[in-house]
Amino acid sequence: MEIETIAKALKELGHPTRLTIYNKVVRAGYQGIAVGGLQESLAIPGSTLSHHISSLASAGLISQRREGRTLFCVAEFEQLESVIGFLQNECCADEACTPKVTA
Repeated sequence: MEIETIAKALKELGHPTRLTIYNKVVRAGYQGIAVGGLQESLAIPGSTLSHHISSLASAGLISQRREGRTLFCVAEFEQLESVIGFLQNECCADEACTPKVTA
């Protein structure tokens, strides 16, 4: 995964409201969560929520699905795993990974 993609995802998650939204979407699992439910639980205006959802979607962190008149936000778990994996794979890359032993 390209560093620009990772940086954009981390940037979008760096905003407290977006991180809260993303947390709720991730907790909802593969079925997703209705946008109306998100708005109700966060008590923010619809236009503000829409802006934050758009930012998360542009980073590839969520997608949206419509069922009738209800719009759902669904986490893109592969993207989440890529971001986390990128950070984990870099751990100790420049030195031998030997845990420190404390007495």
